[in-house]
Amino acid sequence: MNFYLNLMRDGLWRNNVIFTQLLAMCPLMAVTTSATNGLGMGLITTLVLLCSNVLVSCIRQIVPPQVRIPIFTLVIASLVTLVDMAMNAWLHELHKVLGLFISLIVVNCAILGRAESFATKNPPLAAAVDGLSMGLGFTLGLVVVGGCREVLGSGTLFAGASQLLGPHFTFMELTILPGYSGFLLMLLPPGGFIMLGLILSAIRLGARLRQKDAVPAAPAQADAVGGCHL
Repeated sequence: MNFYLNLMRDGLWRNNVIFTQLLAMCPLMAVTTSATNGLGMGLITTLVLLCSNVLVSCIRQIVPPQVRIPIFTLVIASLVTLVDMAMNAWLHELHKVLGLFISLIVVNCAILGRAESFATKNPPLAAAVDGLSMGLGFTLGLVVVGGCREVLGSGTLFAGASQLLGPHFTFMELTILPGYSGFLLMLLPPGGFIMLGLILSAIRLGARLRQKDAVPAAPAQADAVGGCHL
């Protein structure tokens, strides 16, 4: 049980795809103009990552090492194609917004990296937990960056969720800053880099403060001659 809990912690935070590994920067900068887009891309990537990890783990014993990368890429590409067709049929609005970036999931470094580094060395259950946790951690990163950019850029949060994800998600649409005229820079690609830098700085600062609080005070040292404490 501890093994699977550690996998979940690694994927969600300690080894987060975006905030720790700094992978998948292309979809991060391109689709996170809103939290809704980030959520949609994150969940799609999570599904592909989960399925690819399980399939790679199941076939790892029969795939020759010389061709494992092409085989894994073929598996991932097949899953992405199925997801793309399903989204075009049932989530057409979200499919139009994400567009080309759905197909680019095939070359997402995080998916092929987890297949190569983890799924090929572990049984299907562990691979599934790893894929799910890494995918949800990736989704968390997209939603956080997209939400911050959306609030600063337009004053809303999860705008258009009902149109992209269905009428049941109307409750997610919030107006954080009523009457806000917007800050266009946050909705442009440079705003993505700026926001990611600010978030990473905040994470690093928080980690340093926690380390500083965790370090015990140095014990007083006694003077070798008089026994006075320094």
